[in-house]
Amino acid sequence: MNKNMIARIAVAAVAIPAILWICYQGGWWLKGMVSLFAIIGLSEFLFHENIKPNKALFSISYVVLFFLLLITLFIDLFGSKNTEFSTGVVVGILLILGMVIATGKDDPKELFERYTRLLFGLFYIGLLYPYVYFVGQGVTFYNIEGGHWLLFLFAILWVGDSAALFLGKAIGKNKLAPSVSPNKTVEGFFGGVTGAILVGIVMSYTLFDQVPIRHLLLISVGCSIFGQLGDLVESMWKRSLNIKDSSNIIPGHGGVLDRFDSLLFAAPFMYFYMHRIFLF
Repeated sequence: MNKNMIARIAVAAVAIPAILWICYQGGWWLKGMVSLFAIIGLSEFLFHENIKPNKALFSISYVVLFFLLLITLFIDLFGSKNTEFSTGVVVGILLILGMVIATGKDDPKELFERYTRLLFGLFYIGLLYPYVYFVGQGVTFYNIEGGHWLLFLFAILWVGDSAALFLGKAIGKNKLAPSVSPNKTVEGFFGGVTGAILVGIVMSYTLFDQVPIRHLLLISVGCSIFGQLGDLVESMWKRSLNIKDSSNIIPGHGGVLDRFDSLLFAAPFMYFYMHRIFLF
């Protein structure tokens, strides 16, 4: 067993219980964890996008993230009473960023590319991470606490990721997205979905025995598909910059964006399923 694998196991042994404990605490603990992940993720993004030399843009990026987290985690972006305020903040963000970047001395084509890439990073991180909190904020569907739903979400992604890796290495022959992630295979993709389905079946006999199994299976499949899509999106971003990892802040696992890329797409799917499909 090499040092990298030992580091991966050691970090997982400490981090997984800690993350799950915070998920079950909910409230400010969960808001704090989500905000921390978003701040670190943005730092990784800005570093590789070479934004730091532009001090004004670098500082404004964090201010933008602050307001995005504020209107999602603390003011409720989706609350009807705050729609006008939230929309105004988002529009203001776009205008300020556009003004700062437009005053640069680079070629207009480069300025526009920088603007669009920065907007992608800010909204990718600032608007998707809060869905982790939304899933576990205490809404008790079928009288099941939010912590259980987050455990379900993480189990789908972690087990699915392991199943995809195992099956991909064992029988993977057909490339899934060779230009974005050459090592991912179609067989691995379906292995991930299969692993997620198994999680749904196990949950139907344990923590979620009162939930119709069709819901659990649909959530499992959807989260697996969207999670793997999130992984591909992050891989596409890294490949565009010719980098392997977003950082090395998590020993053996890379950066926050590396470790939680699938979560950014799976959490919104679970949230909207819980708040829309469960109503019917």
